[in-house]
Amino acid sequence: MGRPLAGRVAFITGAARGQGRAYAVRLATDGANVIAVDLCDQIASVPYPLGTADDLAATVKLVEDTGARIVAKRADVRDRASLSAALQAGLNEFGRLDIVIANAGIAPMQAGGDGWRDVIDVNLTGVYHTIDVAVPTMIEQGAGGSIVLISSAAGLAGIGSADAGSIGYTAAKHGLVGLMRLYANLLAQHNIRVNSVHPSGVDTPMINNEFIQQWLVDMVAQGAAAGAGNALPVQVLPADDIANAVAWLVSDQARYVTGVALPVDAGCVNKR
Repeated sequence: MGRPLAGRVAFITGAARGQGRAYAVRLATDGANVIAVDLCDQIASVPYPLGTADDLAATVKLVEDTGARIVAKRADVRDRASLSAALQAGLNEFGRLDIVIANAGIAPMQAGGDGWRDVIDVNLTGVYHTIDVAVPTMIEQGAGGSIVLISSAAGLAGIGSADAGSIGYTAAKHGLVGLMRLYANLLAQHNIRVNSVHPSGVDTPMINNEFIQQWLVDMVAQGAAAGAGNALPVQVLPADDIANAVAWLVSDQARYVTGVALPVDAGCVNKR
């Protein structure tokens, strides 16, 4: 099938591990060069370990093993200047930008008020910053492009607990749908497509840790998880399956797909 993204460059946030790494490796396999960023540090309200510099280095090796090139930088999506500098380092190397995957996110469930602030800052404002720093280059190039916002099934349904961190997570993920729909209209004249992807639980370190697992147990015990789970007989989805959907969205096969909130959720949202 060749390399459908050959010659293109993808900017991916939260790329040190999990879904971000899966997107980087899949798009690189399809021929894209990658500009990868990650915080590689801890946020106080997040109870589980976040990605590290070693994790980002592992992503670099996996991308390079595909034959693609990668520029990887530490950057905080909450800090527009930091993010812009990281993107510029990639632009200096590759000279163009065609794809944006706004993936960086946290799940500070059971974190109280600090969790609300931090999850809105990272999962919503951070995505706005990601789009904002990338769009001028894409418009100037005049070659179109594709932007994918990584939301959640919790961006399409009222999933979560009464904790401030959980409420903030669901609010932020819903907010991404608004960003996506507005930018799809604003950027259509430049042939830049904007879509969002909405997975249910994905097999990544954000889910596979003792804190989130306990939160899920507590939700069930409190009756907050009534009707939860996927319709198809799978509890969590492999990150590669989400990456497959993203790879299609950014490819020419989806060249007329824009303004779409795409569930990749084993029927989770439809079940509710």
